[in-house]
Amino acid sequence: MAADEPVRIDKWLWAARFTKTRSLARDLVQQGKVTINQQRAKPSRPVELGAMIKIPAGFDTKTVVVEQILDKRQSAPLAQKMYSETPESVELRAKNAQARKLSIFHSPRPDQRPDKKQRRQIIKFKHQ
Repeated sequence: MAADEPVRIDKWLWAARFTKTRSLARDLVQQGKVTINQQRAKPSRPVELGAMIKIPAGFDTKTVVVEQILDKRQSAPLAQKMYSETPESVELRAKNAQARKLSIFHSPRPDQRPDKKQRRQIIKFKHQ
């Protein structure tokens, strides 16, 4: 690829290993979940160096800065060199992970299923 050829955002997300396939990357962008410089992007939007991209990653959102533009999928260590995650994003993801970890121990779920009497009380309460 020549250095002056633009690379689509869906292709860049796939090459940087944020998604498993290009069609998943395209769907992610079409659903409006990916923003480039605080603007919604279309799958065909070209990526430029230094652009700030927000990408959903599981329960969190990663904010990355484009360091390198490639249209071919590389190995994971090379793909990680294509972007750098902002310190604010790393801190927020760590904070959210800690909050999720703490909430597991305080689950609203009961320890056991309700017995027959309790089920009757629940049904009676719901239909009042």
